[in-house]
Amino acid sequence: MIISENEIRKDYINRVNKALRFIDDHLDSELSLESVANAAHYSPFHFHRIFKAMVNETLNAYITRRRIEKMASILMHKKEVRITELSLQYGFNSNSAFTRAFKNFYSVSPSEFRKLNPGKFSKISKVESKNGQEKLIFEKYICNINNHLNWIKMNANIEIKEIPELHFASSTHIGIDGIENAFERMLKWARSKRLLDNPETKMTRIFHDSFKITAEDKVRMSICVLTNEPFEEEGEISKVQIKKGSCIVGRFEITPDDFEKSWSGMFVWMSNNGYKRAEQNPFEIYHNDFRKHPENKCVVDLYIPIKR
Repeated sequence: MIISENEIRKDYINRVNKALRFIDDHLDSELSLESVANAAHYSPFHFHRIFKAMVNETLNAYITRRRIEKMASILMHKKEVRITELSLQYGFNSNSAFTRAFKNFYSVSPSEFRKLNPGKFSKISKVESKNGQEKLIFEKYICNINNHLNWIKMNANIEIKEIPELHFASSTHIGIDGIENAFERMLKWARSKRLLDNPETKMTRIFHDSFKITAEDKVRMSICVLTNEPFEEEGEISKVQIKKGSCIVGRFEITPDDFEKSWSGMFVWMSNNGYKRAEQNPFEIYHNDFRKHPENKCVVDLYIPIKR
């Protein structure tokens, strides 16, 4: 039996997806090449090569980056957590080692990062200074809290909802390039399985990384179909679920260019109303094909899981 290159690629994607989920679940544990390769059902030698080809980072570089970004998120949202405790929890043998690694990513120390507090109204980017060194800046993409809240007031209906456990057929996509093609591939697969015959089936997107702390070309997303219809995992399509719980839900009718400020406004609304984000990933559920909308707008719900 001859296996096509396309089938081989889908198998690679499926196994690397298993490895990515394993890493996410064990960022605060020891992650050896052997343990991650075993999760993907590969030998360490072959897995190291395939991971680099599919993710465009070595395994060690990916794990280090994900740990640093996880800690940056905690520094933004959990002021009570001590930096020393954080460094030990995520595998750094000293606070100085953590500080050096953190500065390599964000050009400031963890304590300086926390004081700058980019979490509420800004996103993180890097610019080159006059001497050619990168330095960290926090760009304000909407001027202040009132502008955020005014945007939400004018463009969204916000509710706190208890959601049931949700089940998705999922395909991983990394970076913003090619996102339209990723949605088209998922739609093509869903049509082939007649999942779209059910009006309750929706296209969705789950964010595993934040654009505030992860570079655009490395942000990992799951392009999904929300469905209760049974299906078999195959190739790059895997099963993903979000546990039941409380969410801030915002209903928007917006153009693709408005997603960034809509998400920003949602997080400001969350902070302004005293809610705390839960560990689960934020996600979007789409209710239309924006290309068929007279103004090319998406009717979409944005979900932020919160603690109760």
